[in-house]
Amino acid sequence: MFKRTAISALMVTALGVVPAYAAQNVAGPESVMSVAYQYDIPSGSLSNALLNFASASGLSLAADASLTLGKQSAGVQGELTVEQALQRLLADSGLRALIQDSVIFLSSDSALSNNEPLQLDALAVTAKRSSRVSKGATGLALEIKDTPQSITTIEQQTLADNGLTSSNDALSFMTGVNVDQYETNRARYNSRGFGIQLTQVDGLGMTNDWGTVIGQKDTFLFEKIEAIRGANGLLTGVGNASGTINFVRKRPTNEDAGQVSLTAGSHDQVRGAVDYNKVLTEDGRWAARVVAVAEQSDSYIRDLEDQHESLYVVVDGQVGDNGILTFGMNYRNAEQDAPMWGALTLNVEDGSQAEFDRSTSSAMNWAYYDTKTQDAFIEYSHLLDNDWEVKGTYTYREYEGDSKLFYAYSPSGALNSDYTGLVGWPYSGFTKLENNLFDINLSGDFEAFGREHSLLLGVSHSTQDSKRYERPYDTANYQFLPLPAMPYDGDDYPEPIFGAKQLSGTGEQLLTRLYLASKLELSDQLHSIVGMNAIKLQREGDSIFGGGTTTTSYPDTEEVSPYVSFLYDLSDDVVAYVSYSDIYQNQDQTDYDGRYLDPVKGVNYEAGVKTEWFDKRVLATFSVFTAEQDGLATQAENLNADGDRYYVPKDVTSKGFEMEVSGYLTDRTRLSLGLTHLNLEGPDGKDIYKWTPRDSVKLMLDTRLASVPGLKVGVNTRWQSKVESTSGMKQDAYMLTNAFASYDINDAASVRLNIDNLFDKKYIQSLYSSAIYGAPRTAKVTFDYHF
Repeated sequence: MFKRTAISALMVTALGVVPAYAAQNVAGPESVMSVAYQYDIPSGSLSNALLNFASASGLSLAADASLTLGKQSAGVQGELTVEQALQRLLADSGLRALIQDSVIFLSSDSALSNNEPLQLDALAVTAKRSSRVSKGATGLALEIKDTPQSITTIEQQTLADNGLTSSNDALSFMTGVNVDQYETNRARYNSRGFGIQLTQVDGLGMTNDWGTVIGQKDTFLFEKIEAIRGANGLLTGVGNASGTINFVRKRPTNEDAGQVSLTAGSHDQVRGAVDYNKVLTEDGRWAARVVAVAEQSDSYIRDLEDQHESLYVVVDGQVGDNGILTFGMNYRNAEQDAPMWGALTLNVEDGSQAEFDRSTSSAMNWAYYDTKTQDAFIEYSHLLDNDWEVKGTYTYREYEGDSKLFYAYSPSGALNSDYTGLVGWPYSGFTKLENNLFDINLSGDFEAFGREHSLLLGVSHSTQDSKRYERPYDTANYQFLPLPAMPYDGDDYPEPIFGAKQLSGTGEQLLTRLYLASKLELSDQLHSIVGMNAIKLQREGDSIFGGGTTTTSYPDTEEVSPYVSFLYDLSDDVVAYVSYSDIYQNQDQTDYDGRYLDPVKGVNYEAGVKTEWFDKRVLATFSVFTAEQDGLATQAENLNADGDRYYVPKDVTSKGFEMEVSGYLTDRTRLSLGLTHLNLEGPDGKDIYKWTPRDSVKLMLDTRLASVPGLKVGVNTRWQSKVESTSGMKQDAYMLTNAFASYDINDAASVRLNIDNLFDKKYIQSLYSSAIYGAPRTAKVTFDYHF
């Protein structure tokens, strides 16, 4: 991944006049120039070739975009030193390169031969290895190896290869993350046994309502997805012991380029996607990128139909010598017909578990769930003296959900022996959420006690306003009517005549936080990351749980949470770490009487070892963790007197370990292998949250076949141990395997076949609350064209 950014005038001045290098094509420190890497950079534009070279070499690239405009490169292959590879890339280009402080500076032959200063027009392009850099865990620019938390990253190419076009599909193959798809349009993410309450975009985000994600994000809009596991209070202001999902948007690049992708698949799936980048000015200072996706399909589930459209537009450019302004918007419309609300009941009164066809649905064909999401953001970064940076961001998000739903349930909690016993509960409603987020921070390096340290200091303020509406109907004649035996048809329950929507609940939340994080260099081998997070949370309104009738003014909350970790370099390639974090999070859930539960409090401990293998091409991680959360909201098995769900506080302890290996085993073969083991105990010391698998293994492997140029094949497999719902429904351990094969027709075009659930395994996706059978074997073909 690369981004366009400013370079300070100080760096330009520091380079000054470089006559010593006028007689040669490239120059730089011997310690850098003599290092050998395995390169596989195809012929094409010189700009792309240099970006790929910088990424493969662990360097950054700084250049006036006009220098490479329209120029081509023959590419470079094989094991070469940095000097050899760079000389070949620049051959016949009329350009020269100087490497200083891990940055490649370009200039024309004439500039250097005339003994002129190396002027960069204050425009730079950074091309660092995205798989090795993350700000997600601490807010600091640290390599994953130097971050004292467990992090998994899936980049766009891997997402595309494996056909993981939805966020739920992508996350289900990430180490330590489980996706509980408990309804056709709603899911819940969890890690280390606890629900993930926050998803971020570009490191900033707002909480998911009650931990539930409605709809899915299309992965084509993002460069990569990060899963940061463990306590996240340093990131979010409020946190638990699960983790954070961070979606990294695509950003403008430095040349006109585009991609068109067309897909056709099982269940009449049709999908089209376009990604186009345009340099807007001759000097390359401003560029824009447009990404659009449209998809529609039927389903293996009776009557279920999906369609969605996404549009993302982003513009960035340089303001003055040291500023970068970025602004953009994202719009998503998603429509789902005949969605399941509450899903399937499989318990039978005799204690057995019913077995239905995978197409079975509890929905009526008149039901729908439509959502619209609009995001807009603007950010400004300014590089100060001594390479300090100040960055301000404003994000606005508006969500609208319009639904007509049908809930089928058994008052006794089980089906009769003839699979009758369900009654119906129609519902129609409308929800609107508005979020505003302001964030400003200052970051940079400073010297103290003879060493260089880094610091991040920031303040943020977010608001959320919610309004919920219901459409009334004749409940006496349309509610709790008996249903036929399962599986029934989608027209077996009459559609009520719903009235105009009426306001049923409102809510408001304000969160202000001050945060600080610093990496301290205590010695050559010993480092520490410390942080502090101070919040003030104000809330009022009714609970988003239950019937929306409880109006409560929640007391203002002020809390300060510390974070501390130590890292020790056992060698150049091995680092050990320990970390501690407080846990604090308010809860929206209410008890039997409709009162909010007290906030969750607790602690999180983690220790681990990270090591790089094969010349830093592979990263291996092993971590152990313990998290204690006191007073965590846990759904009660029954309803209260008003027929609403309610929650009880429980003290929960999570202990376990994770192992992960990811990277390139060879020049052609890439591996990601992760294992998670988990124990979850309630206040009585017994197992709790049995819907969460205690063991899981995730594998992604792909390779290019030397015997068939252009052919790439791969598999992704996940295995999980048995799970059980609170009502006793069970799913034995199972393994799913997907496979793909892609072929490069030429440098611009490729075709790919994806087969999901290769062995046609029948399984239940989640037992968090109800049950949905997973999809049978499916296939799709994708044609990609780059221009």
